[in-house]
Amino acid sequence: MPVSPTYRPEPRFFDLGPDYADAVTAADFPQTILRLRNDRAAAEVGLETLSDAEWIAAFGRFEPLPGQPGPIAMRYHGHQFRTYNPDLGDGRGFLAAQLRETPQAAALREGGDRPSSTDRPQAASDHVASDRPRLMDLGTKGSGRTPWSRGGDGRLTLKGGVREALAAAMLEALGVPTSRALSLIETGEALERGDEPSPTRSAVLVRLSHSHVRFGTFQRAAYLGRKEQIEALVEHVRALYHPQVAAGDAPGLLAAIVDASARLTARWIAAGFVHGVLNTDNLNVTGESFDYGPWRFLPFYDPGFTAAYFDQTGLYAFARQPEAVFWNLTQLAGCLKLIAEVEPLTEALNGFGPAYIRELRTAFLMRLGVLSLGEAADQRLLDATLALLRDGGGALRWEPLFFDWFGGFASSARALSGPRAKLYQGEAFGAFRFALMEHEPDRIDRLEHPMFAAREPEEMLIEEVEAIWSAIAADDDWAPFQAKLARIEAARTAWGFLA
Repeated sequence: MPVSPTYRPEPRFFDLGPDYADAVTAADFPQTILRLRNDRAAAEVGLETLSDAEWIAAFGRFEPLPGQPGPIAMRYHGHQFRTYNPDLGDGRGFLAAQLRETPQAAALREGGDRPSSTDRPQAASDHVASDRPRLMDLGTKGSGRTPWSRGGDGRLTLKGGVREALAAAMLEALGVPTSRALSLIETGEALERGDEPSPTRSAVLVRLSHSHVRFGTFQRAAYLGRKEQIEALVEHVRALYHPQVAAGDAPGLLAAIVDASARLTARWIAAGFVHGVLNTDNLNVTGESFDYGPWRFLPFYDPGFTAAYFDQTGLYAFARQPEAVFWNLTQLAGCLKLIAEVEPLTEALNGFGPAYIRELRTAFLMRLGVLSLGEAADQRLLDATLALLRDGGGALRWEPLFFDWFGGFASSARALSGPRAKLYQGEAFGAFRFALMEHEPDRIDRLEHPMFAAREPEEMLIEEVEAIWSAIAADDDWAPFQAKLARIEAARTAWGFLA
């Protein structure tokens, strides 16, 4: 298969051996209809020059890319809604390949527009410079049965693939560290599902992400009492994803993962995003969001908003996500007790709260497009923004506030003459306006993008998601899906965030 000269095969997780994964074979699908190819993401690992036929061979039939050993289903355990499950693992997906990102992609990532907050120190989780490009995974969803499928069919609904592609695109645009939907191929099977109209169409999704090593990967080794596996995982993760941590320093590695997880959680909150299923097998060691099932974006400020119909206690509600992530980190720390002392692990865990608050300030400054003025002023702005969102409720909604006031007080004329002008008055708005006035705009030239001439922001509410799917289900009309992705891409360019 011909590939770009920038393509560099480099297997890594495969080298850990059979204790961590099982060799598998992809399903033989009756059809392979290409529905989405993300060439911008593909270019990051040198795969953008594949023809459509080569693309389908690689991501529909899973013929191994040059230099790759073939797919493996990763082994892991996990807490699901805080109940331990030792019967997990890749049941409908696998790790298809691991590639280094291109030097061009690394340079763009490192040289791009970072949030300008001086409140945020260099974190232990910050990625290494562009002279050491990141290792990236190609992971699948819906690629067939594996030894860990249990009673499942190993398939993915087409609707599920469409929803994941939309979620990942929107999160990337909003500056959240996230996997990207690299490829979506419809596979021509009729699937039966108990929670949606059936039979329904099938698909296979390929994600591009920084790592699929989950907290649950460590949990499996700890459950089996395999100290040597924990040590091997620590070295693997440290060397490839957190090389600033010294060899053998398990507490240092935990601190790096804590920082990365705090940053991810803060970005979810600033984006108004609810992941829905924050089990320990859905969090990874690089602090990158992935595996989008019953996700939602907030329509308006609602701390108790849940995404999953089966989350009847609100365990993973919007405002409880920091608590959920911290709880999961404590489970990871428990695994590391096999090879490290409790006191330094506890110290690393205790860094989550301060890191989360610091990252939340940074994330809200980023969303409002303003510069840091120091911890006290930045906290005033964060508090005032949340108070205004709470006060505005359903009339204001979540995303429009950040759209109206992006660029700080430089946007006051636009905001006060827009569709929500009447909402911008009263005590809560007065406090917000005062706090915002203190902060200088960050890269004010971004306001020249045509998106900011619109009256409404680009949102991702469930009603629109369902309408996009309805057009596909009823008429095989992919135009609304493609149009939405194009608008999200324009928004990504306009915001200029970098996860």
